[in-house]
Amino acid sequence: MNDEVVIEARGLSRRFGSLVAVEDFDLRVRRGEVFGFLGPNGAGKSTLIRMLVGLLPPSTGSATVLGFQLPAEAEDLRSHIGYMTQKFSLYEDLTVEENLEFAAEIFGLGRQEGRLRVEEVLAEHDLEERRGQRPATLSGGWKQRLALAAATIHRPRLLVLDEPTAGVDPDRRRAFWEKLFEFAAEGTTILVSTHYMDEAVRCHRLCMVRRGRRVAVGAPLALAAALEGRVVEVQADSMEAAIGALRVQPGVSSVTQLGRRAHILLEPTGPTSDQACEALLRALQSRGIGNVSAQAAEPNLEDVFVALSLGEKLIEATS
Repeated sequence: MNDEVVIEARGLSRRFGSLVAVEDFDLRVRRGEVFGFLGPNGAGKSTLIRMLVGLLPPSTGSATVLGFQLPAEAEDLRSHIGYMTQKFSLYEDLTVEENLEFAAEIFGLGRQEGRLRVEEVLAEHDLEERRGQRPATLSGGWKQRLALAAATIHRPRLLVLDEPTAGVDPDRRRAFWEKLFEFAAEGTTILVSTHYMDEAVRCHRLCMVRRGRRVAVGAPLALAAALEGRVVEVQADSMEAAIGALRVQPGVSSVTQLGRRAHILLEPTGPTSDQACEALLRALQSRGIGNVSAQAAEPNLEDVFVALSLGEKLIEATS
């Protein structure tokens, strides 16, 4: 990754009648960066991505992507992008090899170059023994490999992945991300939207999206650090009773059970985690809940997601 800016959006908005899907979005992404979008369903992530790849014109605003001005040069941009959607979108009536040959032709590779690239990506993605299979006979993980192979057969400068690992088992997801970092190391810029926290934390930087607006941008660990001093974890004999009591305590924003622990996010204007521990202990003990302990804990990316969902505005982290 270097400091070359390859995506710059300025005031991007998209309206569908009275619905504002994306509003006044600014964004800068560097070459070779794995840049993630994280937000709930309906937050506007897919609409934003479709505008950045030139598939959907903005209602207002503009963007420069790989040196192309959008929306004016959207057609010229598309041959430099690989786009993989959350739904498997290849041809079920073609074999694995035929799908790749078709993708090579669509992206303008000549016959000889296309043949070479098909063989290369079959080997890169361990698809050689499945070249004669039809996609309908492949598992979700193998379909994902095929879709990624087709999206990158023309060596795109920008790879865009919209919820790419939905329904894929953890081992395949891990292997998929290892492949993404190989592409990034070679200089490919990657945009990815995901609902998985363990995937989001892998990104070089994240953009948190809520109701069509950018609400935080930064490295995952830096975003979590913005909540330093606001997380407490509690253990007790009766976790059900403890959680019920904690949820009505002043200064508590949210409570989540993690095994035998209650993970508590404190309100931004209340006591710090160190200060809150004693008050929470007293509150639980006064209700007759035994063997209670409380200690300050490190915030994580899920805490950031929860805080934003509750309407908080975080200081953006530039690292």
